[in-house]
Amino acid sequence: MDTHCVGFPPSIDAGCRVLVLGSMPSVKSLAAQQYYAHPQNRFWPLMALLLTGAAEPPADYGERLHLLLSHHIALWDAIASCERVGSLDTAIHEERGNDFTSFLAAHPAIHIICFNGAKSYQCFRRYNRPLLTRADLTFHQLPSTSPANAKWRLPMLAEVWGEAILGAPPTGKLSSRSTPRRAPRASRG
Repeated sequence: MDTHCVGFPPSIDAGCRVLVLGSMPSVKSLAAQQYYAHPQNRFWPLMALLLTGAAEPPADYGERLHLLLSHHIALWDAIASCERVGSLDTAIHEERGNDFTSFLAAHPAIHIICFNGAKSYQCFRRYNRPLLTRADLTFHQLPSTSPANAKWRLPMLAEVWGEAILGAPPTGKLSSRSTPRRAPRASRG
């Protein structure tokens, strides 16, 4: 039986220049009322590695959000609500997108939008096509940090995500035996 899912409000302040968008929080995240609460999701370890070089993110959820905000990174989801069984993006249907036209008007410092996985980008594109043509915005469709995306190990994610969020991959902290394929950048039209 489908479950009606409603996402969280954004985590943002006036200084944010980067917006990371997921699709819809997982069942575990919804129950905890925290972004990326599933212990196998690599989002928080990835952010700790990229932003501080630490192997582990802060244990406290408030400190995790502060870590992002202190680096001018906002967090939200492309989907405001949907019907879904379980947590997989492939199970999402009857979604309603968040209003990014109003959101970006209220937060004009945002210039980089990163999509955590294909579903996030697909939903954003479906409901916000005119925004994709804005010359002041850069879009990055990135590999998902979900445990369901096991082929992307943390070092591979860090290289691609680091280029999108920081403008360059982290230096001296990672090594990977294989070179990841670059995630396609979202088209502007």
